[in-house]
Amino acid sequence: MSFLQITMEEPAVDQAAAVAQANADAPVEKTMTIMELAFSGGIAGNTIMALLFLMSIITVYLFVERLMAIKKANKLDPQFMNNIRDHVANGKIQSAIQLCERTDTPVSRMIQKGITRIGKPLQDISASIENQGKLEIQRLETNLSLLATMAGGAPMMGFLGTVVGMIMSFKQMANAGGQVQVDMLAEGIYIAMITTVAGLIVGIFAYFGYNYLVGNVSSVIHKMEASTTDFLDLLDEPA
Repeated sequence: MSFLQITMEEPAVDQAAAVAQANADAPVEKTMTIMELAFSGGIAGNTIMALLFLMSIITVYLFVERLMAIKKANKLDPQFMNNIRDHVANGKIQSAIQLCERTDTPVSRMIQKGITRIGKPLQDISASIENQGKLEIQRLETNLSLLATMAGGAPMMGFLGTVVGMIMSFKQMANAGGQVQVDMLAEGIYIAMITTVAGLIVGIFAYFGYNYLVGNVSSVIHKMEASTTDFLDLLDEPA
């Protein structure tokens, strides 16, 4: 390699080194994880986020627990009422009661209550089944009111974080006088935005979950009413 080639290559090497050094000195943009972003709002923001996180856990637990219980209550053998009809028509009252105990659903418990009252006036049998039905509906709706509370309370908690964040931002502006900088307002803005989003997410999930469960409960109640009517019609048939 000649002296001229070495001289011509040196500026290119120096230029590449300068570019590499400039890239090394350039500030690296830091990316924040979701958890870091959620809990970057100071003590006030972290407290509200912790409450919202707890509410989200309660919401998910209530939804899953109620969903499983309601789906179990909604399962009923299509031949259940036919079997009950056969047992009652043949005078096998004890067999009908055992069938209800094995089935173990709101419908079967209501029918079982009616079977144990066979021999009494039809009005008394209907009243006992109706009372049992009220108990079954109450069991199905257990904790649904709490889920509805989460649907309304979570957004309100998020809006509380919004107000707290804005107060903090205005306080920083007042303390800074005429020297207001964006980074001074960052903590308050984080609280205002993140808590609002978190509260709305929890509230929306709880709201849709509540309405979905209420729809399933209505389906179970419809089956209970239909089965009760069939059973009373059976007892009202002429011997």
